[in-house]
Amino acid sequence: MKLLILDRDGVINQDSDDYIKSVAEWLPLPGAVEAIAALSKAGWTIAVATNQSGLARGYFDLATLEAMHVELQRLVGEHGGRVDAIHYCPHGPDDDCTCRKPLPGMIEAIGRQFDADLRGVWLVGDSLRDLEAGLAVGCQPVLVKTGKGERSLAKPLPAGTLVFDDLAAVARHLLQNS
Repeated sequence: MKLLILDRDGVINQDSDDYIKSVAEWLPLPGAVEAIAALSKAGWTIAVATNQSGLARGYFDLATLEAMHVELQRLVGEHGGRVDAIHYCPHGPDDDCTCRKPLPGMIEAIGRQFDADLRGVWLVGDSLRDLEAGLAVGCQPVLVKTGKGERSLAKPLPAGTLVFDDLAAVARHLLQNS
């Protein structure tokens, strides 16, 4: 199985320090939807792992989050692809959960869902916490420069981290080399 794990905000859609609180604020980054669809059509299994502490903070409700994910699925579907799984952590940073990145709970859940060995699976994120969650279970860390990616580049990255301009560049690389 060719499995790819993606962070959401800053990788697939625009990010905001004020949180993405509605479907109207959920705006795909240029080329991201097409990249997911192209990978899906080429046989990749696409999973999303996203911290959504805005739920715990009361900035939006579960129905709104689900509507954002329906929109993601709709847009990818329009291009002939699909997102195979969306896992989210609804907790705040002080809730002592194991699913909130940088902890690997969501990534492990994706591995269980697809009965996949996560070693070497590419995990694409825009922040150090994304990369750390993947590294904890042996994923290949991949940083994109979108979202918080440029800020993350200013910090030391884990050894072996691959860096791409955006999700479209990741997809081009994977499609040319798989």
